[in-house]
Amino acid sequence: MNRVILIGNLTKDPELKYTPNGIAVCNFTIAVNRPRNSYDNEQQADFIHIIAWQKLADICANYLTKGREAAVEGRLHTRSYEKDGRRVYVTEVVAERVDFLGARPVESYPQGT
Repeated sequence: MNRVILIGNLTKDPELKYTPNGIAVCNFTIAVNRPRNSYDNEQQADFIHIIAWQKLADICANYLTKGREAAVEGRLHTRSYEKDGRRVYVTEVVAERVDFLGARPVESYPQGT
C-alpha cells in the first residue's frame, strides 16, 4: 500500500504549469514539523515536494498561498533524471486530495464580502 497523509504549511506560493497536451500541474512544497526530541527540544521540519494534477492543480493554484496550512493525501512517487552527468533521484508526493486548513488570508476574499 502506498498512502501518505501530511499536514504542513506552504513554503512559497504554488507554481501552476501546463503540459504540452494542456494538462494542469501544480507544484508546491510544505514544511511538516517533526516531533520534538527529548535531548534538545528544538523544532525541526521536513520539506516535502507535492505535485497535483488536472482540476486539483487548478484548485491548489487558486486557493493556496505561502504560509497557508494544508492537509495532503496522496502517494509517494520516485523518479530520476540526469544532470551534469550525474543521476539525480527525487521523491515527491502525488496529491489525490488537498484540504485547506485555517482561515483564508484576507486578501483572497472577493471584493464586497
